[in-house]
Amino acid sequence: MSEDSRPARADRVSTEGSVASESEHSALRADIRRLSTLLGRTVAAQHGDDMLDLVEKVRRLVREVPERGDTEIRDMLGELDPGTAAVLGRAFATYFHLANLAEQLHRSEERETEHLEGRGPIHTLVDRLVSDADPDELSTALSRLELKPVFTAHPTEAQRQSVLGKLRAIAAVLAEDLPEEIAEKRLHRLVDLIWQTDEIRPERPTVLDEARSVAYYLEQLGRRTLPEVLSELDEELDRVGLHLPDGSRPLVLGCWVGGDRDGNPNVTADLTLETMRIYGERGVRIQVELLEELVQELSVSTRLVGVSEDLRRSLARDRRALPEVYDRFVRLNAEEPYRLKCSYVHARLENTRRRYADGTPHQPGRDYLGADEYLRDLEVMDASLRAHQGERIADGGLRDVMRSANAVGLHLASVDVREHTNFHHTALTALFDRLGELSTPYGELDHAGRTEVLSRELAGRRALTPRRNWQQIGDDSFRETLEVFDCIRTVQETYGEEALHTYVISMAQNVDDILAVAVLAREAGLVEVTADGAMSTLDIVPLFETATELKISGDLLDGMLSDPSYRALVAARGDVQEMMLGYSDSNKGAGLTTSQWSIHTAQRQLRDVAAKHGVRLKLFHGRGGSVGRGGGPAGEAIAAQPHGVVDAVMKVTEQGEVISDKYSLPMLAKDNLEIMLSAVLDATLLHQTSRVEAATLKRWDEAMDVISDAAQEAYTRLVSHEGLPTFFTQATPVDELSMLNVGSRPGKRPGQGGQASLDDLRAIPWVFGWTQTRMIVPGWFGLGTGLKAAHDAGYTEVIDEMRDWAFFANLISNVEMTLAKTDMRIAGFYVSELVDPELQEVFEIIKKEHRLTEREVLKLSPGEQLLGGNPLLRRTLDIREGYLEPLHHLQVHTLKERRRVDEPDPDLQRALLLTVNGISAGMRNTG
Repeated sequence: MSEDSRPARADRVSTEGSVASESEHSALRADIRRLSTLLGRTVAAQHGDDMLDLVEKVRRLVREVPERGDTEIRDMLGELDPGTAAVLGRAFATYFHLANLAEQLHRSEERETEHLEGRGPIHTLVDRLVSDADPDELSTALSRLELKPVFTAHPTEAQRQSVLGKLRAIAAVLAEDLPEEIAEKRLHRLVDLIWQTDEIRPERPTVLDEARSVAYYLEQLGRRTLPEVLSELDEELDRVGLHLPDGSRPLVLGCWVGGDRDGNPNVTADLTLETMRIYGERGVRIQVELLEELVQELSVSTRLVGVSEDLRRSLARDRRALPEVYDRFVRLNAEEPYRLKCSYVHARLENTRRRYADGTPHQPGRDYLGADEYLRDLEVMDASLRAHQGERIADGGLRDVMRSANAVGLHLASVDVREHTNFHHTALTALFDRLGELSTPYGELDHAGRTEVLSRELAGRRALTPRRNWQQIGDDSFRETLEVFDCIRTVQETYGEEALHTYVISMAQNVDDILAVAVLAREAGLVEVTADGAMSTLDIVPLFETATELKISGDLLDGMLSDPSYRALVAARGDVQEMMLGYSDSNKGAGLTTSQWSIHTAQRQLRDVAAKHGVRLKLFHGRGGSVGRGGGPAGEAIAAQPHGVVDAVMKVTEQGEVISDKYSLPMLAKDNLEIMLSAVLDATLLHQTSRVEAATLKRWDEAMDVISDAAQEAYTRLVSHEGLPTFFTQATPVDELSMLNVGSRPGKRPGQGGQASLDDLRAIPWVFGWTQTRMIVPGWFGLGTGLKAAHDAGYTEVIDEMRDWAFFANLISNVEMTLAKTDMRIAGFYVSELVDPELQEVFEIIKKEHRLTEREVLKLSPGEQLLGGNPLLRRTLDIREGYLEPLHHLQVHTLKERRRVDEPDPDLQRALLLTVNGISAGMRNTG
């Protein structure tokens, strides 16, 4: 968080589906009308004019609800048969899919115009850095710069890839300058295709399905977007006499799909290996295709220019290792050494792809183990060109290939493994019990006792795991845990260390939780501590998920780094320690305000402890799509970090529907990455020290403590209310979400005694359910009480000062956006129709806090209504209401009918799921 005043960043508007200019807004509205007209024609053609008339009648009645009440529309929906209800729901849901696509396209065009006019994020940043940053510090930061977006498969993307692909095709038609008649014909065909494509998944996706889906985005980024971003960064730096240092990796891709074991029993060691094959095949395919383009370009002839001795020696080695390639291409490329070299490289890439598919060992010289060897071959060509009047040639296609190789290697994305800490201790219990040498069994030791045992073990030289028959020890969970560490080693030996080198520990609360992973990693040969130092190919990363864990994060880091053996492992990883901050569960447990404040203060603690131990801190932000799960504009979020926390490297999750919103269209993907990359550099170079005096920051901290404490108390009263679990399950479609088949991971943890419990519910359906009803409790509840408490405690003037604090401004802005999407009138439809009357008290608590929060936020916002400072976005949301409200009425009706019977009519079930899908699309950020 930046402790000073900051202007709004470029993504403040774009991530919420609006555009920034009146002209673009008009063009957007025209395209939405065009697509909705085509949708109307499709509905009429395939279901009759009466159905289209029904759609229009519902829209008219919804507009009249505020004046006439909702009795008429309820009566009308009550008379619909389930089949008609399903078609009605589809019509409104499909409208939002088309409208969202149009908004993405116009955001993309608007951002492209800004880039062409020299107003892109990187251009603006470079001008600031030249003016304000120290040149030596800038060079150092560029050499270490690394932004890693990590793609996850958390189940909030309600749209199928089958639909998303057709929407991308519509965007391509809209973007082309086609004659009207041709464009209309193509668009109508695609709208018909969408209408005849089932948007409800027939079955729950497997992890491999999710891997293939996320690999689509990763491949598009690696093939096109990352090289373009890095090229623009290079050009902008060159404009001011700077450059990216050789070997720098400003952008790399990460992924959790196939490695995230916590809460997903479907992720096994074998499945991780299978997903790595999917990513590896895509990664090599990118390089093969880029190289095939490069070989056409590099027609440089030795008849006209010389080459380096390094290149000649490299070709000689290649001839010995790949004689068949020499025999095939020497006649064609005898005097074109770069093309001949490309032929050898191409053969090694193809051999690598076959090795991935067949699972055969690496053959030095004939294939590649990781990207380092591949890059060395490219660098030999690059150096030779530059030494022989070919600088501009080297800066063409070869530079693009090298950028891509640096970013995605031959593995596409680095996969992280995540596992719950209990599994590690269970495995170690079995191992130590087998030895029988501890006076107190490992499973009975307290945290201090475990830490002592594990610290001693890590510093020792023996192996705990027998070389033979270890599969006979312990239970299935023990074997699965050890298999995962063996799997990591297999991945590194097959794809290179960069493919999988991070192990995230869920619910890590004590030093023994960290040392347990280090000891198990040693058993697989991933780490080793010797008298001469240490070796490690694994980053061990604790994840702080709850407000309680966040408060002790600094103490835990201090304890980790105080252990000599573990400190040696960190030194072996370049003196960098990664720590992950979880936004979802801390919000669910303590409320938005306390979650955000706890994450902020935790970062300060971690920053100071890391500095004390001479370690660089690498933070991994586990953000979701909605504000309730840490969502909101990414550039603003980075700017809102504490000073000195962002140190040239950052990881951040990209989840669910956010992925398709940010990365479906190339320009949006490019712009999003540029915004985050620029924000990381900005914070690294221009925000290492506080911009306000210590006394001012102290006042702000005191006020935030009051706000947070009061907000948490209000939130705790709500979630502790004995009627809330039942209220939540009755008022929202949370129990029906599982039927939407949006993800491979279960939405609930095993319950206790069959009773409704919020502890059983994961954070994603918690947010998703509230969002469907328009209460959106996780995105704002408690802040109003917190602000009022601070005013009552005499902090009014301080709160007014805090408008200039990026952390506080970001919090208020995100809550204001959520409040603009919250609608207690619509929420009342759900409560009155679906909730037992005796639970009305819960709704009254929610409404009272909502009124207070809106009043308090408006005091800090421009204008007299929410989003008063952004009238175009306000107008966009208002227009959406006319199409969202029919879906809410239909959802209430179908939920009510669904719950009356044990076996609902399939059409009724489908109508209900279509409303979930449509509201998700209309609200944009659901989870």
